Amino acid sequence: MPNPLCFVLMPFGKKAAHSGLLIDFDAVYEELIKPSILQAGLEPLRADEEMSGGIIHKPMFERLILCEYAICDLTTANANVYYELGLRHAVRPCTTMLLFAEGTGQLPFDVAPLRAIPYQLGADGRPLSVIDTQSQLAEKLKASRCANTDSPIYQMVEGFPDIQRLKTDVFRDRVDYSQSMKKQLSLARKSGRDAVAAIETALGKIEDAESAVVIDLFLSYRSVKAWNAMIALVPNMSPPLQATVLVQEQLGLALNRAGRGDEAEQVLNELIQKRGPSSETYGILGRVYKDRWETAVKSGNTILGEGLLVKAIATYTKGFESDWRDAYPGVNAVTLMEIKDPPDTRRSELLPVVTYAVKRRIAAGSPDYWDYATLLELAVLAKNREEASSALANALANVRESWEPETTARNLRLIREARERRGEDVSWQLQIEQACCSTLT
Repeated sequence: MPNPLCFVLMPFGKKAAHSGLLIDFDAVYEELIKPSILQAGLEPLRADEEMSGGIIHKPMFERLILCEYAICDLTTANANVYYELGLRHAVRPCTTMLLFAEGTGQLPFDVAPLRAIPYQLGADGRPLSVIDTQSQLAEKLKASRCANTDSPIYQMVEGFPDIQRLKTDVFRDRVDYSQSMKKQLSLARKSGRDAVAAIETALGKIEDAESAVVIDLFLSYRSVKAWNAMIALVPNMSPPLQATVLVQEQLGLALNRAGRGDEAEQVLNELIQKRGPSSETYGILGRVYKDRWETAVKSGNTILGEGLLVKAIATYTKGFESDWRDAYPGVNAVTLMEIKDPPDTRRSELLPVVTYAVKRRIAAGSPDYWDYATLLELAVLAKNREEASSALANALANVRESWEPETTARNLRLIREARERRGEDVSWQLQIEQACCSTLT
């Protein structure tokens, strides 16, 4: 996985400060800012000067939004830099570092209260004492991963409490892009992978295509189970887009579905290490271990299977604990706890918590297939036949992609088989499972 990108917003060339000093901003970047970014384990990406009629072009907006980290040099109060900083603060609650050259003029009123790192300049306009400033900036970049909100907008305005899984499932509905292309991809998903591949060919150089279209193409391949096509698309994306959490998570999913579980595990573990815990990332990683457990059991290696089952439960549990609002990893943890022989006693404690989480999601409005499918699985686990039937009806009415009920039916089968082995009556559960499977034919 590539290192996270750090976008640098600053003037170019040599610019005069209010004090009259001619500042060499290219030297500031090469001698101070770039080494700090590399020291922090990030990849530097400097803004270019390409403009169209004085308007910042679309790739600039994409970099401002997609790059996980940013450094903004406020020296000389450059209008373009301040405009870009405002956009950055509007879309990113944190991970934006500020710095300025001392003695070159007072910072404007609106940004004066913000914390910024000062650096010194020599008479030649080049940075002085770079080692100390590099270390300070690099440490702030590292610390910003777990830091408090630094955007004044997010500090003062309560933001939408998004859930990790939602950014993938509703991406197409949230992003405004070419309605014509959106329609073409929608039709292609119904036709199959060849139709989706034809659109990729028509787009030409993927790196230059609009990011929203590329993501829709990426997720369209997922819809038609074209896992290898998903994997092949990632290296062709622009570096900022490749590095996004969404792309890396879905790359891990595709690698696992394509039978490349070791690579999927590596991608997802690196993502957790570099970006921190996430309910979605842990949820996909849990699926990697869950698939390995099933493979081990089918091959008769029960000892390995038991270890992998414990690992899958632990991973799903970490995912739920990282965001209690996201029931997806929680229900998978409870399901595997039920399947374990003997069952994990923690399931009785976790089951009502996960149920509460998904019911809150549904009550908040706009529930999707996964909300009802999760409620269905939880009702089966709780042996609540009436609630399971109701949740099944709602789930089937909200199916969007064919693989969704396939995943649910698989989990219901695992629960039923475990209970059958314990001698429990599962006749009504079998009816629920069969009704779910009927949508696959």
